[in-house]
Amino acid sequence: MIALIVFGLIPFGIWVYLLVGRGMFWLARERDDLDQPAQPTAWPAVVAVVPARNEADVIAKAVGSLAAQDYPGPFRIILVDDQSDDGTADIAREAAARTGAADRLEVISGRPLPAGWVGKMWAVDQGVARAACVMPDYLWLTDADIGHAPDNLRHLVSRAQAGRLSLVSLMVRLKCDTWADQMMIPAFVFFFDMLFPFRWVNQPTRHISAGAGGCMLVRRTSLEAAGGIASIKDAIIDDCALAGRLKRQGPIWLGLTLRAQSLRAYGSMGEIGRMVSRSAYAQLNYSVLLLAGTLLGMILTYLAPPLAAVFGSGTLRLLGLVTWLMMAVSFQPVLKLYKASPLWGLALPAIGLLYTVFTVQSAVQVWSGRGGMWKGRAQALAGVER
Repeated sequence: MIALIVFGLIPFGIWVYLLVGRGMFWLARERDDLDQPAQPTAWPAVVAVVPARNEADVIAKAVGSLAAQDYPGPFRIILVDDQSDDGTADIAREAAARTGAADRLEVISGRPLPAGWVGKMWAVDQGVARAACVMPDYLWLTDADIGHAPDNLRHLVSRAQAGRLSLVSLMVRLKCDTWADQMMIPAFVFFFDMLFPFRWVNQPTRHISAGAGGCMLVRRTSLEAAGGIASIKDAIIDDCALAGRLKRQGPIWLGLTLRAQSLRAYGSMGEIGRMVSRSAYAQLNYSVLLLAGTLLGMILTYLAPPLAAVFGSGTLRLLGLVTWLMMAVSFQPVLKLYKASPLWGLALPAIGLLYTVFTVQSAVQVWSGRGGMWKGRAQALAGVER
């Protein structure tokens, strides 16, 4: 009876809730190519802020895509060269010049990182401060390894203006080329949407908030009212921290997109693991209790159903099979978005196990003083439970 409850009924109940009671997250319907708002009659001023630290391999494409935006209103790009030693700044200038939009780009040299700041946020803060000289209506915070379609900014601004939004954020399409990518990247998007159902994020009446740091269009006055970038200066998961502050100033919108794509491939399981482990324990607020609860939850949600299906019998086996099938079906919309094989749905238990391992690895890194590693900087607090 205990095995039936633990390995059968509890996982079955979890997946029934996830399918029908979690904002229907798994359908992946919050997309920027659906229900597109009308374009504004007047186009507000926008400044893109791009933090860049040793991005020589991708910066040309990223800056080129920004310089090529067909935005009808005033638009400038500020790239903050965060003490790169690989020629990032020069490559960025050359890329802007090749598009005939050199006058759109301004490169500023980042100052040394002060105590108490996460590196990326320090660079962004300097870019925002520089942008304040022209008082733009919006700040477009985007990463140095993201490429944008020429019409992306127009669509971002149209949505922000139509909804009077404090934030419009897009979950950019991550590269999904190798077998490791196919296995892990769609699941990353699936788990993120499960944790922060986009539909709920986009409802002003709900407190839940989230953002995707690769592409965030921020209303300047909302950012100032929220305390500016300094208010999240030590946040490892800076996009969600900023989204939380901005939602207090007005509605926000988060969705999937094909108009913005990552330019950097992960390529291997090790690289994907490092990407996940950089922030996983921070998401748990560096709490050992939350880590233990997460491990238990992952076991019940992802491992128990296939174990029941393979080793159980009678009702237990039936519940395991049905739950495993629900799991696989729920994964299909995201797999389709990433053009990955639908058979990866059956592998979701194994994928969940790997993400559990990465979460534990994240905690170990923090405890050993190597947490939140980014561009050679360990940014998470070591050995601290908060």
